Amino acid sequence: MRLEKFANRKVAIWGYGLEGQAAFTVLRELFPDKPLTLFLTPDEAAQWDFEGVHALEVLTEPPTAGDLAQFQLVVKSPGITPYQREIEWAHFRGTRFVSGSTIWFAHHAQDRTICITGTKGKSTTAALVAHLLRRGGYRTALAGNIGKPLLELLSPQPAPDWWVIELSSYQTADFAGVPAVAVVLNLYPEHLQWHGSEERYYADKLKVLADGRADVAVLNATSAPLMERTADVERKLLFNHPDGWQTREGAVWYRGERVLNLADTRLLGSHNAENICAALTAIEAAGLDARALARHVTTFVPLPHRLQRLGHRGGIDYVDDSISTTPHATIAALQSLADRPTTVLVGGYDRGLPWEAFASHVRVQAPQAIVLMGENAGRIREALERGGTPPCVLLPAADLAEAVHLAQQATPAGGRVLLSPGAPSFDAFRDYAERGRAFARLAGFSDIQDEAIAGLGIA
Repeated sequence: MRLEKFANRKVAIWGYGLEGQAAFTVLRELFPDKPLTLFLTPDEAAQWDFEGVHALEVLTEPPTAGDLAQFQLVVKSPGITPYQREIEWAHFRGTRFVSGSTIWFAHHAQDRTICITGTKGKSTTAALVAHLLRRGGYRTALAGNIGKPLLELLSPQPAPDWWVIELSSYQTADFAGVPAVAVVLNLYPEHLQWHGSEERYYADKLKVLADGRADVAVLNATSAPLMERTADVERKLLFNHPDGWQTREGAVWYRGERVLNLADTRLLGSHNAENICAALTAIEAAGLDARALARHVTTFVPLPHRLQRLGHRGGIDYVDDSISTTPHATIAALQSLADRPTTVLVGGYDRGLPWEAFASHVRVQAPQAIVLMGENAGRIREALERGGTPPCVLLPAADLAEAVHLAQQATPAGGRVLLSPGAPSFDAFRDYAERGRAFARLAGFSDIQDEAIAGLGIA
Protein backbone atom coordinates (compact mmCIF):
# COMPACT_ATOMS: atom_id res chain seq x y z
CA MET A 1 0.00 0.00 0.00
CA ARG A 2 1.40 3.37 -1.04
CA LEU A 3 1.50 6.20 1.46
CA GLU A 4 -0.79 8.46 -0.57
CA LYS A 5 -3.68 6.25 0.54
CA PHE A 6 -3.09 7.26 4.16
CA ALA A 7 -4.00 10.88 3.50
CA ASN A 8 -7.78 10.61 3.85
CA ARG A 9 -8.06 7.58 6.11
CA LYS A 10 -8.20 7.22 9.88
CA VAL A 11 -4.83 5.73 10.89
CA ALA A 12 -3.35 4.06 13.96
CA ILE A 13 0.12 2.67 14.67
CA TRP A 14 0.18 -0.44 16.85
CA GLY A 15 3.51 -1.03 18.59
CA TYR A 16 6.40 1.39 19.00
CA GLY A 17 9.59 -0.56 18.48
CA LEU A 18 11.96 0.37 15.66
CA GLU A 19 9.33 -0.37 13.00
CA GLY A 20 6.62 1.63 14.76
CA GLN A 21 8.94 4.57 15.30
CA ALA A 22 9.93 4.57 11.63
CA ALA A 23 6.27 4.47 10.56
CA PHE A 24 5.39 7.38 12.86
CA THR A 25 8.30 9.46 11.54
CA VAL A 26 7.33 8.88 7.91
CA LEU A 27 3.65 9.63 8.45
CA ARG A 28 4.43 12.79 10.42
CA GLU A 29 6.78 14.05 7.71
CA LEU A 30 4.23 13.46 4.95
CA PHE A 31 1.11 14.51 6.89
CA PRO A 32 2.20 16.87 9.68
CA ASP A 33 -1.34 17.77 10.77
CA LYS A 34 -2.94 14.36 10.40
CA PRO A 35 -4.41 12.94 13.64
CA LEU A 36 -2.71 9.69 14.60
CA THR A 37 -3.30 7.14 17.35
CA LEU A 38 -0.58 5.05 18.95
CA PHE A 39 -1.40 1.77 20.66
CA LEU A 40 1.53 1.13 23.01
CA THR A 41 2.39 -1.11 25.90
CA PRO A 42 2.98 0.70 29.20
CA ASP A 43 6.69 -0.16 28.94
CA GLU A 44 6.90 1.40 25.46
CA ALA A 45 5.03 4.49 26.58
CA ALA A 46 7.35 4.92 29.58
CA GLN A 47 10.34 5.25 27.25
CA TRP A 48 8.94 8.23 25.39
CA ASP A 49 7.70 11.70 26.23
CA PHE A 50 4.66 12.43 24.07
CA GLU A 51 3.64 15.48 26.07
CA GLY A 52 2.54 18.28 23.73
CA VAL A 53 2.98 16.21 20.55
CA HIS A 54 0.60 17.63 17.95
CA ALA A 55 -2.49 15.66 16.81
CA LEU A 56 -1.54 12.48 18.67
CA GLU A 57 -3.56 10.16 20.91
CA VAL A 58 -1.58 7.63 22.96
CA LEU A 59 -3.36 4.56 24.34
CA THR A 60 -1.61 2.05 26.59
CA GLU A 61 -4.37 -0.54 27.09
CA PRO A 62 -4.34 -3.56 24.75
CA PRO A 63 -6.67 -2.66 21.88
CA THR A 64 -9.93 -4.53 21.61
CA ALA A 65 -11.52 -5.55 18.34
CA GLY A 66 -13.80 -2.55 18.70
CA ASP A 67 -10.84 -0.20 19.21
CA LEU A 68 -9.14 -1.48 16.06
CA ALA A 69 -12.31 -1.38 14.00
CA GLN A 70 -12.48 2.40 14.44
CA PHE A 71 -9.54 2.76 12.04
CA GLN A 72 -9.37 2.21 8.31
CA LEU A 73 -5.62 1.56 8.41
CA VAL A 74 -3.49 0.13 11.22
CA VAL A 75 0.29 -0.02 10.78
CA LYS A 76 1.13 -3.08 12.87
CA SER A 77 4.55 -3.89 14.31
CA PRO A 78 5.94 -7.25 13.15
CA GLY A 79 5.91 -8.82 16.61
CA ILE A 80 2.11 -8.63 16.85
CA THR A 81 0.60 -11.79 15.40
CA PRO A 82 -2.20 -11.30 12.87
CA TYR A 83 -3.67 -14.66 13.89
CA GLN A 84 -5.75 -13.35 16.78
CA ARG A 85 -9.46 -12.88 17.14
CA GLU A 86 -9.33 -9.08 17.57
CA ILE A 87 -7.53 -8.59 14.25
CA GLU A 88 -9.71 -11.05 12.39
CA TRP A 89 -12.87 -9.34 13.65
CA ALA A 90 -11.60 -5.81 12.89
CA HIS A 91 -10.49 -6.94 9.43
CA PHE A 92 -13.98 -8.32 8.81
CA ARG A 93 -15.35 -4.88 9.75
CA GLY A 94 -13.11 -3.22 7.14
CA THR A 95 -9.85 -2.37 8.94
CA ARG A 96 -6.77 -3.03 6.86
CA PHE A 97 -3.59 -4.04 8.70
CA VAL A 98 -0.26 -3.24 7.02
CA SER A 99 3.39 -3.37 7.99
CA GLY A 100 6.23 -0.99 7.38
CA SER A 101 7.77 -3.54 5.03
CA THR A 102 4.57 -3.75 2.99
CA ILE A 103 4.52 0.05 2.62
CA TRP A 104 8.18 0.12 1.59
CA PHE A 105 7.80 -2.56 -1.08
CA ALA A 106 4.84 -0.68 -2.60
CA HIS A 107 7.21 2.26 -3.21
CA HIS A 108 10.13 0.14 -4.46
CA ALA A 109 8.46 -2.40 -6.73
CA GLN A 110 11.04 -1.87 -9.49
CA ASP A 111 14.17 -1.84 -7.32
CA ARG A 112 16.67 -4.70 -7.33
CA THR A 113 16.12 -6.49 -4.04
CA ILE A 114 17.76 -9.57 -2.55
CA CYS A 115 15.38 -10.78 0.18
CA ILE A 116 16.76 -13.27 2.68
CA THR A 117 14.87 -15.38 5.19
CA GLY A 118 15.15 -18.74 6.93
CA THR A 119 14.94 -20.03 10.46
CA LYS A 120 18.63 -19.46 11.13
CA GLY A 121 21.50 -17.63 9.44
CA LYS A 122 19.51 -14.69 8.01
CA SER A 123 21.54 -11.86 9.48
CA THR A 124 24.96 -13.33 8.75
CA THR A 125 23.99 -14.20 5.17
CA ALA A 126 22.41 -10.78 4.52
CA ALA A 127 25.41 -8.94 5.95
CA LEU A 128 27.79 -11.12 3.92
CA VAL A 129 25.86 -10.55 0.67
CA ALA A 130 25.98 -6.78 1.27
CA HIS A 131 29.70 -6.99 2.05
CA LEU A 132 30.42 -8.86 -1.19
CA LEU A 133 28.35 -6.47 -3.29
CA ARG A 134 30.13 -3.46 -1.81
CA ARG A 135 33.52 -5.05 -2.41
CA GLY A 136 32.38 -5.50 -6.00
CA GLY A 137 31.83 -1.75 -6.30
CA TYR A 138 28.03 -1.67 -5.95
CA ARG A 139 26.24 0.88 -3.81
CA THR A 140 24.27 -1.40 -1.49
CA ALA A 141 21.60 -1.04 1.19
CA LEU A 142 21.47 -3.47 4.12
CA ALA A 143 18.18 -3.23 5.99
CA GLY A 144 15.12 -4.99 7.35
CA ASN A 145 14.97 -7.33 10.32
CA ILE A 146 18.73 -7.08 10.75
CA GLY A 147 18.26 -3.77 12.59
CA LYS A 148 17.48 -1.00 10.09
CA PRO A 149 13.73 -0.62 9.35
CA LEU A 150 13.03 -0.26 5.65
CA LEU A 151 10.90 2.84 6.22
CA GLU A 152 14.01 4.64 7.48
CA LEU A 153 15.29 4.29 3.91
CA LEU A 154 12.13 5.19 2.04
CA SER A 155 13.57 7.71 -0.45
CA PRO A 156 17.38 7.65 -0.36
CA GLN A 157 19.31 9.87 -2.75
CA PRO A 158 21.14 8.56 -4.59
CA ALA A 159 19.38 5.23 -4.62
CA PRO A 160 21.47 2.09 -4.08
CA ASP A 161 22.27 -0.35 -6.87
CA TRP A 162 21.09 -3.25 -4.73
CA TRP A 163 18.90 -3.69 -1.65
CA VAL A 164 19.80 -6.58 0.65
CA ILE A 165 16.85 -7.16 2.97
CA GLU A 166 16.60 -9.59 5.86
CA LEU A 167 13.03 -10.68 6.59
CA SER A 168 11.74 -12.52 9.63
CA SER A 169 8.75 -14.85 9.46
CA TYR A 170 6.73 -12.03 11.06
CA GLN A 171 7.59 -9.86 8.05
CA THR A 172 7.14 -12.50 5.37
CA ALA A 173 3.65 -13.33 6.68
CA ASP A 174 2.23 -10.35 4.77
CA PHE A 175 5.00 -10.10 2.16
CA ALA A 176 3.96 -8.19 -0.94
CA GLY A 177 7.24 -7.57 -2.77
CA VAL A 178 8.65 -9.04 -5.97
CA PRO A 179 12.34 -9.69 -5.24
CA ALA A 180 15.01 -10.06 -7.87
CA VAL A 181 16.46 -12.80 -5.66
CA ALA A 182 14.58 -14.59 -2.86
CA VAL A 183 16.79 -16.62 -0.52
CA VAL A 184 15.43 -19.24 1.90
CA LEU A 185 18.21 -20.71 4.02
CA ASN A 186 16.42 -23.47 5.96
CA LEU A 187 13.21 -24.37 7.75
CA TYR A 188 12.94 -25.53 11.36
CA PRO A 189 9.97 -25.17 13.72
CA GLU A 190 10.06 -21.75 15.41
CA HIS A 191 7.71 -18.98 16.58
CA LEU A 192 4.85 -21.47 16.68
CA GLN A 193 2.90 -19.42 19.24
CA TRP A 194 2.94 -16.45 16.85
CA HIS A 195 2.06 -18.42 13.71
CA GLY A 196 -0.28 -20.90 15.34
CA SER A 197 1.19 -24.08 13.84
CA GLU A 198 4.36 -25.46 12.29
CA GLU A 199 2.79 -25.70 8.85
CA ARG A 200 1.59 -22.10 8.91
CA TYR A 201 5.04 -20.99 10.02
CA TYR A 202 6.52 -22.68 6.95
CA ALA A 203 3.83 -21.20 4.69
CA ASP A 204 4.43 -17.69 6.06
CA LYS A 205 8.19 -18.06 5.57
CA LEU A 206 7.79 -19.14 1.96
CA LYS A 207 5.70 -16.11 1.03
CA VAL A 208 9.06 -14.45 0.32
CA LEU A 209 9.09 -16.49 -2.88
CA ALA A 210 6.19 -14.27 -3.97
CA ASP A 211 4.10 -17.09 -5.48
CA GLY A 212 6.75 -17.73 -8.10
CA ARG A 213 7.08 -14.08 -9.10
CA ALA A 214 10.61 -13.70 -7.73
CA ASP A 215 13.14 -13.59 -10.56
CA VAL A 216 15.25 -16.35 -8.95
CA ALA A 217 14.84 -18.39 -5.78
CA VAL A 218 17.96 -19.47 -3.88
CA LEU A 219 17.26 -22.59 -1.81
CA ASN A 220 19.12 -24.95 0.50
CA ALA A 221 19.24 -28.38 -1.12
CA THR A 222 19.83 -30.12 2.25
CA SER A 223 16.73 -28.72 3.98
CA ALA A 224 14.14 -31.46 3.49
CA PRO A 225 11.14 -29.36 4.65
CA LEU A 226 12.20 -26.63 2.24
CA MET A 227 12.73 -28.94 -0.73
CA GLU A 228 9.37 -30.64 -0.15
CA ARG A 229 7.54 -27.31 -0.22
CA THR A 230 9.36 -25.74 -3.18
CA ALA A 231 9.31 -28.58 -5.69
CA ASP A 232 7.15 -26.51 -8.04
CA VAL A 233 9.44 -23.45 -8.02
CA GLU A 234 10.81 -23.19 -11.55
CA ARG A 235 13.48 -20.47 -11.45
CA LYS A 236 15.83 -21.56 -8.68
CA LEU A 237 19.47 -22.09 -7.79
CA LEU A 238 20.43 -24.59 -5.10
CA PHE A 239 23.30 -24.33 -2.64
CA ASN A 240 24.72 -27.27 -0.68
CA HIS A 241 24.44 -29.05 -4.00
CA PRO A 242 27.11 -30.56 -6.32
CA ASP A 243 25.91 -28.41 -9.24
CA GLY A 244 26.39 -25.18 -7.29
CA TRP A 245 28.12 -23.85 -4.20
CA GLN A 246 28.86 -26.40 -1.47
CA THR A 247 31.38 -27.14 1.27
CA ARG A 248 33.56 -30.19 1.68
CA GLU A 249 37.10 -30.99 2.78
CA GLY A 250 37.37 -27.75 4.72
CA ALA A 251 36.67 -25.57 1.70
CA VAL A 252 33.97 -23.88 -0.35
CA TRP A 253 33.59 -25.38 -3.82
CA TYR A 254 31.81 -24.26 -6.95
CA ARG A 255 30.93 -27.43 -8.81
CA GLY A 256 34.33 -29.12 -9.21
CA GLU A 257 36.44 -26.06 -8.37
CA ARG A 258 37.93 -25.40 -4.93
CA VAL A 259 37.37 -21.67 -4.47
CA LEU A 260 37.90 -20.74 -0.80
CA ASN A 261 39.50 -22.37 2.24
CA LEU A 262 37.23 -22.06 5.27
CA ALA A 263 40.27 -21.69 7.54
CA ASP A 264 40.99 -18.39 5.79
CA THR A 265 37.64 -16.94 6.94
CA ARG A 266 36.58 -15.72 10.39
CA LEU A 267 33.27 -17.59 10.33
CA LEU A 268 33.10 -20.60 12.67
CA GLY A 269 31.12 -23.74 12.08
CA SER A 270 29.43 -25.79 9.40
CA HIS A 271 26.30 -23.64 9.50
CA ASN A 272 28.37 -20.55 8.69
CA ALA A 273 29.98 -22.49 5.84
CA GLU A 274 26.43 -23.00 4.54
CA ASN A 275 25.77 -19.27 4.97
CA ILE A 276 28.82 -18.56 2.78
CA CYS A 277 27.45 -20.88 0.10
CA ALA A 278 24.04 -19.21 0.31
CA ALA A 279 25.57 -15.74 -0.03
CA LEU A 280 27.66 -16.72 -3.05
CA THR A 281 24.65 -18.37 -4.66
CA ALA A 282 22.67 -15.15 -4.11
CA ILE A 283 25.44 -13.21 -5.82
CA GLU A 284 25.33 -15.66 -8.72
CA ALA A 285 21.52 -15.39 -8.88
CA ALA A 286 21.89 -11.62 -9.15
CA GLY A 287 23.84 -12.15 -12.37
CA LEU A 288 27.26 -11.28 -10.92
CA ASP A 289 30.58 -13.14 -10.86
CA ALA A 290 30.44 -14.91 -7.51
CA ARG A 291 33.77 -16.68 -8.00
CA ALA A 292 35.55 -13.36 -8.45
CA LEU A 293 33.92 -11.92 -5.31
CA ALA A 294 34.40 -15.03 -3.15
CA ARG A 295 37.87 -13.95 -1.99
CA HIS A 296 36.27 -11.06 -0.10
CA VAL A 297 34.61 -13.51 2.31
CA THR A 298 37.96 -13.55 4.14
CA THR A 299 37.56 -9.88 5.12
CA PHE A 300 34.03 -10.28 6.50
CA VAL A 301 33.75 -9.63 10.25
CA PRO A 302 31.30 -11.99 12.03
CA LEU A 303 28.25 -10.44 13.66
CA PRO A 304 28.12 -10.14 17.47
CA HIS A 305 26.48 -12.90 19.59
CA ARG A 306 26.80 -15.44 16.77
CA LEU A 307 29.49 -17.92 17.82
CA GLN A 308 31.49 -14.87 18.87
CA ARG A 309 34.83 -15.67 20.51
CA LEU A 310 35.01 -13.55 23.66
CA GLY A 311 38.48 -14.62 24.74
CA HIS A 312 40.44 -16.70 27.27
CA ARG A 313 40.15 -16.47 31.06
CA GLY A 314 41.50 -18.82 33.72
CA GLY A 315 42.47 -21.49 31.22
CA ILE A 316 38.98 -21.54 29.59
CA ASP A 317 37.74 -20.08 26.32
CA TYR A 318 34.34 -18.38 26.17
CA VAL A 319 32.01 -18.25 23.16
CA ASP A 320 28.84 -16.15 22.94
CA ASP A 321 26.12 -17.68 20.76
CA SER A 322 23.23 -15.89 22.44
CA ILE A 323 21.48 -15.50 19.07
CA SER A 324 20.70 -19.25 19.34
CA THR A 325 16.95 -19.45 19.99
CA THR A 326 16.17 -22.98 18.71
CA PRO A 327 17.53 -26.40 19.71
CA HIS A 328 18.75 -26.87 16.12
CA ALA A 329 20.92 -23.75 16.47
CA THR A 330 22.47 -25.18 19.64
CA ILE A 331 23.19 -28.46 17.85
CA ALA A 332 24.94 -26.52 15.07
CA ALA A 333 27.04 -24.62 17.62
CA LEU A 334 28.13 -27.83 19.37
CA GLN A 335 29.01 -29.43 16.05
CA SER A 336 31.17 -26.42 15.25
CA LEU A 337 33.03 -26.62 18.56
CA ALA A 338 33.48 -30.35 18.99
CA ASP A 339 37.29 -30.22 18.90
CA ARG A 340 37.69 -29.96 22.70
CA PRO A 341 35.71 -30.25 25.96
CA THR A 342 32.79 -27.82 25.90
CA THR A 343 30.25 -26.97 28.58
CA VAL A 344 27.09 -25.56 27.06
CA LEU A 345 24.53 -23.28 28.73
CA VAL A 346 21.01 -23.99 27.47
CA GLY A 347 17.48 -22.86 28.26
CA GLY A 348 15.37 -19.73 28.41
CA TYR A 349 11.85 -18.70 27.53
CA ASP A 350 9.66 -21.74 26.88
CA ARG A 351 7.72 -21.55 23.62
CA GLY A 352 7.08 -25.26 23.43
CA LEU A 353 9.73 -26.39 20.94
CA PRO A 354 10.79 -30.07 21.22
CA TRP A 355 14.27 -30.91 22.52
CA GLU A 356 14.39 -34.55 21.38
CA ALA A 357 16.74 -33.79 18.46
CA PHE A 358 19.14 -32.04 20.85
CA ALA A 359 18.97 -34.99 23.23
CA SER A 360 19.69 -37.40 20.38
CA HIS A 361 22.66 -35.33 19.24
CA VAL A 362 24.34 -35.09 22.65
CA ARG A 363 23.90 -38.84 23.19
CA VAL A 364 26.11 -39.39 20.15
CA GLN A 365 28.46 -36.45 20.71
CA ALA A 366 28.27 -35.49 24.37
CA PRO A 367 29.63 -32.16 25.60
CA GLN A 368 31.60 -31.89 28.82
CA ALA A 369 28.50 -30.77 30.71
CA ILE A 370 25.10 -29.17 30.11
CA VAL A 371 23.98 -26.33 32.36
CA LEU A 372 20.19 -25.99 32.42
CA MET A 373 18.64 -22.60 33.07
CA GLY A 374 15.50 -20.64 32.36
CA GLU A 375 11.81 -21.36 32.09
CA ASN A 376 12.16 -24.50 29.94
CA ALA A 377 15.02 -26.09 31.92
CA GLY A 378 12.72 -28.80 33.28
CA ARG A 379 11.46 -29.81 29.82
CA ILE A 380 15.02 -29.95 28.46
CA ARG A 381 16.08 -32.16 31.37
CA GLU A 382 13.13 -34.48 30.76
CA ALA A 383 14.17 -34.88 27.11
CA LEU A 384 17.76 -35.62 28.13
CA GLU A 385 16.77 -38.15 30.82
CA ARG A 386 14.12 -39.88 28.74
CA GLY A 387 15.25 -43.40 27.87
CA GLY A 388 18.09 -43.74 30.33
CA THR A 389 21.07 -42.10 31.94
CA PRO A 390 21.84 -38.57 30.70
CA PRO A 391 24.76 -38.42 28.26
CA CYS A 392 26.81 -36.11 30.50
CA VAL A 393 26.64 -34.13 33.73
CA LEU A 394 23.48 -31.99 33.98
CA LEU A 395 23.73 -28.91 36.18
CA PRO A 396 20.56 -26.95 37.06
CA ALA A 397 21.05 -23.20 37.54
CA ALA A 398 18.69 -20.60 38.95
CA ASP A 399 19.90 -17.87 36.60
CA LEU A 400 22.64 -16.95 34.13
CA ALA A 401 25.07 -15.91 36.88
CA GLU A 402 24.85 -19.32 38.55
CA ALA A 403 25.00 -21.00 35.15
CA VAL A 404 28.32 -19.33 34.32
CA HIS A 405 29.71 -20.20 37.76
CA LEU A 406 28.73 -23.86 37.42
CA ALA A 407 30.13 -24.02 33.88
CA GLN A 408 33.47 -22.65 35.04
CA GLN A 409 33.69 -25.34 37.72
CA ALA A 410 32.74 -28.13 35.30
CA THR A 411 35.10 -27.16 32.45
CA PRO A 412 38.71 -28.39 32.51
CA ALA A 413 41.68 -26.23 31.58
CA GLY A 414 41.87 -25.93 27.81
CA GLY A 415 38.13 -26.39 27.51
CA ARG A 416 35.38 -24.03 26.46
CA VAL A 417 32.22 -22.50 27.92
CA LEU A 418 29.54 -21.92 25.29
CA LEU A 419 26.37 -19.86 25.72
CA SER A 420 24.01 -21.31 23.10
CA PRO A 421 20.61 -21.33 24.83
CA GLY A 422 18.39 -22.72 22.08
CA ALA A 423 15.59 -20.54 23.42
CA PRO A 424 14.57 -16.87 23.48
CA SER A 425 15.67 -14.63 26.33
CA PHE A 426 12.31 -13.13 27.26
CA ASP A 427 12.05 -14.93 30.60
CA ALA A 428 15.03 -12.98 31.96
CA PHE A 429 16.35 -10.45 29.40
CA ARG A 430 14.97 -7.94 26.93
CA ASP A 431 16.60 -9.67 23.97
CA TYR A 432 19.45 -11.96 22.95
CA ALA A 433 21.92 -9.04 22.83
CA GLU A 434 21.30 -8.13 26.48
CA ARG A 435 21.72 -11.80 27.40
CA GLY A 436 24.99 -11.96 25.48
CA ARG A 437 26.32 -8.82 27.15
CA ALA A 438 25.46 -10.25 30.57
CA PHE A 439 27.28 -13.49 29.73
CA ALA A 440 30.39 -11.55 28.67
CA ARG A 441 30.41 -9.59 31.94
CA LEU A 442 29.93 -12.70 34.06
CA ALA A 443 32.75 -14.44 32.19
CA GLY A 444 35.08 -11.55 32.96
CA PHE A 445 34.95 -9.66 29.67
CA SER A 446 33.41 -6.39 30.81
CA ASP A 447 35.79 -4.59 28.46
CA ILE A 448 34.04 -6.08 25.42
CA GLN A 449 31.58 -3.63 23.92
CA ASP A 450 28.37 -4.78 22.29
CA GLU A 451 29.23 -3.95 18.70
CA ALA A 452 26.51 -2.78 16.37
CA ILE A 453 26.15 -4.75 13.19
CA ALA A 454 28.53 -3.18 10.71
CA GLY A 455 27.26 -1.96 7.39
CA LEU A 456 23.62 -1.19 8.19
CA GLY A 457 22.09 1.35 5.85
CA ILE A 458 23.54 2.37 2.51
CA ALA A 459 27.18 2.30 1.52
